[in-house]
Amino acid sequence: MHSFTLDLNSCPMELRRGMGEIKADYPNRFTASSRAQEVLFVKDPDAFRDQGGLAVVKSPSRIVVKYGRKTDAFRALGRLMGEEGPAALRADFSETPRFDMLGVMVDCSRNGVLRPDTAKMLLRRLALMGLNMCMLYTEDTYEVPDEPFFGYLRGRYTWEEMKDLDAYADALGIEMIPCIQTLGHLAQILQWPAYSSYRDTGNVILANDNKTYILLEKMIAAASAPFRSRRIHVGMDEAHGIGTGFYRAQFGNESPFVIINRHLKRVRSLCRKLGVRPMIWSDMYFRLGSKTNDYYDRSCKIPHKVIAGIPRDVDLVYWDYYHTEVEFYEEWIDRHRSLGSEPIMAGGVWTWNHFWASLPFSFTTTEAAMRACKNKKLRQAFTTLWGDDGMECDLFSALPGLQFFAEHCYADRVDNTLLRANFRGICNSELDTWVKACDLDHIPEISNAKMSHGNPSKWLLWQDPLLSIFDPLIKNPPALQSHYEKLAETLFRASRRSPTNRRLLFPALMARTLALKCNLRRELALAYRSGNHTRLWQLTRDIKALGQAVAKLREEHCALWLSLYKPFGLEVLECRYGGLQARLDGMVSRIDAYLKGKIRDIPELAAKLEPLVSAPGPAGDYRFGYERAATPSVIK
Repeated sequence: MHSFTLDLNSCPMELRRGMGEIKADYPNRFTASSRAQEVLFVKDPDAFRDQGGLAVVKSPSRIVVKYGRKTDAFRALGRLMGEEGPAALRADFSETPRFDMLGVMVDCSRNGVLRPDTAKMLLRRLALMGLNMCMLYTEDTYEVPDEPFFGYLRGRYTWEEMKDLDAYADALGIEMIPCIQTLGHLAQILQWPAYSSYRDTGNVILANDNKTYILLEKMIAAASAPFRSRRIHVGMDEAHGIGTGFYRAQFGNESPFVIINRHLKRVRSLCRKLGVRPMIWSDMYFRLGSKTNDYYDRSCKIPHKVIAGIPRDVDLVYWDYYHTEVEFYEEWIDRHRSLGSEPIMAGGVWTWNHFWASLPFSFTTTEAAMRACKNKKLRQAFTTLWGDDGMECDLFSALPGLQFFAEHCYADRVDNTLLRANFRGICNSELDTWVKACDLDHIPEISNAKMSHGNPSKWLLWQDPLLSIFDPLIKNPPALQSHYEKLAETLFRASRRSPTNRRLLFPALMARTLALKCNLRRELALAYRSGNHTRLWQLTRDIKALGQAVAKLREEHCALWLSLYKPFGLEVLECRYGGLQARLDGMVSRIDAYLKGKIRDIPELAAKLEPLVSAPGPAGDYRFGYERAATPSVIK
């Protein structure tokens, strides 16, 4: 790829630290050679007065980048880094952003708390993509003075870490906005005896109680103090059962609408006192207006009195990671506007409940959402990287989805050639190769991966190897085994092509493990029921080979985890792998005991597996978490 010279002393002062961090991160892309083109940055606020933008003019010896906002300067450099070929290297270009705010929210509450150095690496990628906002979603994983159970044994961020990240992001043109919870999603803190008197339900804090607001003020102050941004996301989504627990015992029966509006006004007052403007997820208003508690219920009715009570200086965030039609997003943007304010759009790159981000489906939903935003002239949007069910996903597998999201900011439609070039320059990898790893979940019976967000790799790995409750979903086990064998070979080859592609070793090892596991229980049951002892003995060698594959996968996954996250939370991952390895060892022991006549039967292999759904669709369309896969029992 093309290399540049970049003299930091010639950069505008506001860019120097950030550009220095980029140079250090990409040493092979910058040189002192006089034969390389020099990149000069010139801030031109008059040319880009209204909404920012960039214009790049090239000559044989020099590239001049005129920019409006800091983020536009980094976006221009990211695009230059992706250029290849004589025509591209000579061509001038300009871009005008379609959004004032375009950002990313990273889940740091569901087991994985992003390491500060890893967060900085991600911020550098975001800057070069042209994104200008980042949130670290922290339910309890931030330091609150005199509240030692906040993030207790969970890797909470210190004030100093958050302050340092904010300064680092600012140098890259990125606004860091604190992102917490002030109503629901507080089970992590409410679990401790010290907070038992703050519970409405196990997940929802007790509204309308004065001591709650003393605590919330401390939380909002602690979360916002390290950041220069005067905005804060205070959550308040999915507060299911609000008012039905200790609230009802203390205050009596009351409409959830009334409770939420009163609570929001008090939280808004705390934010005003602390000098920050709040935003909240909007779903509870729509859910409470729905007879089925559905966020996306077209027949939902929100009373006019409730709408009138929503503070207009609280921004509503419309989250939607599911829909594939532009028209649906447009309708819901209009519905949000009818509540009295301009919404913020929040889409998603599907990292949650996956080992590798579900990129094709993320492209589909992002395309629909961003087109709708531009059609409706919405000016603020971000995408989310959730970590539901243990944050098992390689967070950086989302980078192609983030690049796709970013491209929507600077054009009416995404140019796929430019998308791939920009990803290659910023991430030092081929986008299509990273998308190929999504075949962990796009198994043969899936006809259209762009419309599927199932996670068969997850439930195939974690389902108990003897009880295998999801086996009835698999229609063609030999084809599935062949699929994973071929995918493993492809990803192993790709992982050796470049240092950045080393990340593909994790999905490669996953594919190899699934190839050994996905058909194992069926083969064991067939041999057992037919009394084929020779075949059973042969299959014990397959079980041992699977155990070795699981051990290597565990080693790689844990090393990957520690490179991404603080060590707290690793215990969950290791317990899952340890449980699987113990069950495989137990299988060998039981089959050995049976073949030697020490036990008369193996009831687990004799058991008939029942379909979990009456009319099963393609197995790849189903999503299940670890708890459901690991055992048929519900453990309380």
